[in-house]
Amino acid sequence: MKLLVILPRFPYPTEKGDKLRAFNQIKVLSRFHDITLFALTDKAVKRSDEEMVKPYCSSIIIHRLRPFSIGLNLLRALINGRPFQAGYYYNSRAQSALNKVIEEIQPDHIYCQLLRTAAYAFNTEVPKTLDYQDVFSKGVERRIPKTKAIFRFIFRVEFKRLLKYEKRIFDVFDVKTIISKPDRDCIPHEKREEIHVIPNGVDQKYFKPYKTKKQTELLFTGNMGYPPNIDCAEYLVNKVLPIIHTKYPDARLTIAGATPHSRVKSLENDKVIVTGWVDDIREYYAGARIFMAPMQLGTGLQNKLLEAMAMRLPCITSSLCNSALMAREGEEILIGNTPEEVAEQAIKLLSDTSLADNISTNGYTFIQNNYSWTGSTVHLSELMEQVSEKKTMSF
Repeated sequence: MKLLVILPRFPYPTEKGDKLRAFNQIKVLSRFHDITLFALTDKAVKRSDEEMVKPYCSSIIIHRLRPFSIGLNLLRALINGRPFQAGYYYNSRAQSALNKVIEEIQPDHIYCQLLRTAAYAFNTEVPKTLDYQDVFSKGVERRIPKTKAIFRFIFRVEFKRLLKYEKRIFDVFDVKTIISKPDRDCIPHEKREEIHVIPNGVDQKYFKPYKTKKQTELLFTGNMGYPPNIDCAEYLVNKVLPIIHTKYPDARLTIAGATPHSRVKSLENDKVIVTGWVDDIREYYAGARIFMAPMQLGTGLQNKLLEAMAMRLPCITSSLCNSALMAREGEEILIGNTPEEVAEQAIKLLSDTSLADNISTNGYTFIQNNYSWTGSTVHLSELMEQVSEKKTMSF
């Protein structure tokens, strides 16, 4: 099947969740389909990054979104009522370029990642799939109370627009997918049960346990320019760590991840290490005693938890995160929903090596049995093939 994949960002390097999902899905889909990749980007793509994706695509088209063009896109969105999350990525030049690609290759199916690219497939009769991935409206709604008062009006407007848009695009696509059941339940459409849950996986050959010297007691990872990660880093340092220090005054927290915001950088002290981009995040997982991701904001499935558990680290998270992960509380993962609860769980793990071993071993087995890129993406492939075959037979 000739598959046209439309992405809002070039899928490598995989420092962001949507890029990680896209890259790994393309790798698996390329086993069964001839892939043409149409990737939008607001920054230059390195030749070395393009080379990492080339083996999985018969053709790669990169459409650069320039600052002036993005400004016009946002202005149009302000006028036409489209959410800024979608308006930022849509312009007529990119649409024209994509239309030529569709005309030239005659794809059997189009796969759009995120609502950011949905509009590009509105006016084609080609069978198509939309990966909602996350519920953007819910993510924005959760951020409103923590946003500065001067910006709350904008966030509320964006929230209302996203609700309408998420409902509207549902009826345009033949197949709809999303990352978790809790996210699906938040989609504002009466037929949301028709959305297929396609979870993320983890590269179990890459993320696997190995022994090394422990460099830090506590670890948190992720893209540290992403607001929910910024919020969690501040939560850990300002509210959780002081409680842990009453029992373990020398406990150190390492915050590892790309593009740390100034708010994250300002957290660094003799007990808090902020690394910025790291070449191999596995070294930090292997060098930590406990992984902590008690997220208070955001939606979707946390890749950081999949990776940490795959490397046999005992993990602490929040009920918000575990509702998507669905690990067994107290057996495969520990849960804390307040600073006191999170700190208490960390103190338990630092104090009880037997508990830490049990949680890490059970968590590792849980990931091995439930989170595979191949398994989830093969299901996605089958869904796309089924709808394309039905449409072909109807003509």
